Amino acid sequence: MQIRRTKIIATLGPATDLPDVLRAVIEAGADILRLNLSHGTHKEQADRAKQVREVAQALKKEVAILADLRGPKIRIERFVDGSISLEPGDIFTLDVSAEPAPGDQSRVGLTYKGLAGDVSAGDLLLLDDGLLTMRVVETKAKGIICKVEIGGVLGDRKGINVQGGGLSLPGIAKHDIEDIPRAAAMGVDYLAVSFPRNAADMNEARRRLRMVGSQARLVAKIERTEAIENLEEIIAASDAVLIARGDLGVEIGDAELPGLQKLITSKSLKQNRVVITATQMMQSMVESPIPTRAEVLDVANSVFDGTDAVMLSAETAVGRHPQTVVGAMNRICLGAERHADTNLEIDQLTAQFQRIDQAIAMAAMFMATHVSVQAIVALTESGSTAQWLSRVRSSVPIFALSPARDSLRRMALYRGVYPVAHDFPSADVEEALVEGVRLLIQQEYIKAGDRIILTMGEHTGDEGGTNSLRLVQVGEEGDLDYNPSLNNA
Repeated sequence: MQIRRTKIIATLGPATDLPDVLRAVIEAGADILRLNLSHGTHKEQADRAKQVREVAQALKKEVAILADLRGPKIRIERFVDGSISLEPGDIFTLDVSAEPAPGDQSRVGLTYKGLAGDVSAGDLLLLDDGLLTMRVVETKAKGIICKVEIGGVLGDRKGINVQGGGLSLPGIAKHDIEDIPRAAAMGVDYLAVSFPRNAADMNEARRRLRMVGSQARLVAKIERTEAIENLEEIIAASDAVLIARGDLGVEIGDAELPGLQKLITSKSLKQNRVVITATQMMQSMVESPIPTRAEVLDVANSVFDGTDAVMLSAETAVGRHPQTVVGAMNRICLGAERHADTNLEIDQLTAQFQRIDQAIAMAAMFMATHVSVQAIVALTESGSTAQWLSRVRSSVPIFALSPARDSLRRMALYRGVYPVAHDFPSADVEEALVEGVRLLIQQEYIKAGDRIILTMGEHTGDEGGTNSLRLVQVGEEGDLDYNPSLNNA
């Protein structure tokens, strides 16, 4: 049976709030569930996090929770009647006064009062993900006077981007500082920082997260021009990188987006970071029961590029059939993986490793590509060995056994890694290995006669202690033959 290596992130929302729907979404293949803190109340999101834990426990599946900070997103305020219609050539003012009245046909307030100082005549503003555009004509103390170039219906609270970037907004907004403790209280496994400009923004988010006692990993959402300029340092300061193609595409232009997606993916993988591809991957399935061919190819190409995970947003949060879209994405990923190149990257073999567990992981992956093995089994406390193993493309499944629940959930995001709860009943490594292998046989992941690679440390319970690997063959009773034949290897 083929096991999917690429992980699926599904965003929670009103469409998934019923327990039966959430259960169906997880059973259809969702590995990570996302809480978008830009929508809904704090109580609604906390209730969703609690429900995820309950349903995942009932299903006996390790499911991670990713919380997405709102970030310094610029939005217009509300209109008297909820929306207006603009025509090309209309003159429209973005009001930056302290307390603007509700908007009308000629003007509307802004959430970010400093925009007037960041733009100048000639700049192009893109509203509602670029569906409407306005050219700045003049900036004044209390407003930005614009001329509409592409018109349409403009509704309450729609976002604004400046083509080419250049905003002075900090990466961590005031409301993010308030939301970080709330996310920590929910017990999230990953926290996504929206609109970071540089490594300092990521470091500040990590500092605040640790201050409130959370060990959640940090995800940098790449969605500003400034982030592209500081890409290497942002990746280095993060645990994972999310390619947020919505705002990023608006700021840099759609023609540049495909190349940048590949660049961000490759640079993230070279720094051994997890990478997530997101935004409108299956957008038509908000309404449609089947994806378009273009969406199928989009998801598949992301798999070919080596992404760890592909993400669904509105498709599951407010879509008509959340479990159907997850099932479709699962099917596409499996199809793409049957054709993906899984050759070991030569540059990783020649790298100078800084950690013993990284060197062991690379040695295991090299062996897996030169000797026929059916699985890699990693006994890991923190999950770091599993992460290193997952950085190399391979068709060999990696079963990561750990007693730590937070580590198991984090590993749900790593490409090709399948977390399995194992309490290491014995402190003796040999006994822990045999018990782990028998557990995998019981769960039908491996069988007698399989040749497998084991990675482990000399003592169970030590974080970062992986320092050895073995090539063994599984016996009839789950015992291990340490002298396997390499015939047909």
